[in-house]
Amino acid sequence: MPLLMLKDLPRYECLLEASREFPDLDPSATEVFLHLLRSGDEAFRVVESHLAQHEITQGRFGVLMALWGNCQRADCEIEKPLTPAELADRTGVTRATITGLVDTLERAGLVTRTPHPDDRRMMSVSLTKRGEKLLSKIMPEHFRRMAWLMGPLSENERKTFLRLLTKVMQRAAEDPAKPADIRGAGDTLSENAARSR
Repeated sequence: MPLLMLKDLPRYECLLEASREFPDLDPSATEVFLHLLRSGDEAFRVVESHLAQHEITQGRFGVLMALWGNCQRADCEIEKPLTPAELADRTGVTRATITGLVDTLERAGLVTRTPHPDDRRMMSVSLTKRGEKLLSKIMPEHFRRMAWLMGPLSENERKTFLRLLTKVMQRAAEDPAKPADIRGAGDTLSENAARSR
């Protein structure tokens, strides 16, 4: 499901007009935010269309990548299976969601669950040979599509973009500030935005 359910993004002038009715609407911040969501949707579509050719979803692919990435380093001599809790943490989903993803992947023969070596009450999840083979088929085109999508950006633009996205991600991890905390004394967000344009 897309993050942004708008076909056409509003123009800056429309956002500026709306800020007269909603003083906390910062037109430039809203414009950037909507473009960020639309770009995320489009990037997701590029990746999703490729994964669909292999009959796998983003969520299942994320689990396979977390398991693959667990032992793809030069210093890794043996594969270390992960518990469902570790997988949930690495993929950023709930434990209930990871259970459903692992169930589906196990039925497809892409992962296997075995009793944890140190605690028989827990299970460990690891890639099967079939799972590794599927990843080796998916990843070349997956990485090619990433490079294609970022192709219009120069190396310097990519570094700047990454820095900016990191700032946004750090802010998103915080609790949203009260409006009084993010504007100057007596200023509305729209007044600040109008001065910055």
